[in-house]
Amino acid sequence: MSAVERIEGHCLCGAVTIALDNPAHEIEICQCAMCRRWGGSFYTAQTGERVEITGEDKATIYRSSEWAERAFCSQCGSNLWFRFLPTGNRSFSAGLFDAAAHHAIEKEIFVDERADWCRIEGDHPRQTGEEVIAEAKAAGFTFD
Repeated sequence: MSAVERIEGHCLCGAVTIALDNPAHEIEICQCAMCRRWGGSFYTAQTGERVEITGEDKATIYRSSEWAERAFCSQCGSNLWFRFLPTGNRSFSAGLFDAAAHHAIEKEIFVDERADWCRIEGDHPRQTGEEVIAEAKAAGFTFD
């Protein structure tokens, strides 16, 4: 049996720490208007298999739409995670993890909503919001 890879990260003040087992080595970038408003630019999503959170009581949860919620540290304001409510899946702000600085880009989504000053170089898949929603609906997700 091989060893479990683990990355650890934390918010600015350290009140919330997150450990991810078997993290993805690629991040997804969301360029939607909500993510831009939430973080000032785009959201970089880091995922992993098993999540361990310390200080979760310091996280404030905000329901940003009918199908998603976002969390931030109530002490320092660092963005922590995005949860897709139909599945319960969470992704974490890649900036929390030093190791994520070396991860490649899996894909960029909601590119039709990106700011002109938020153009990311590289040869990776790019999807419009319509394409993302169509893909989610095809997978059986419903949006109210």
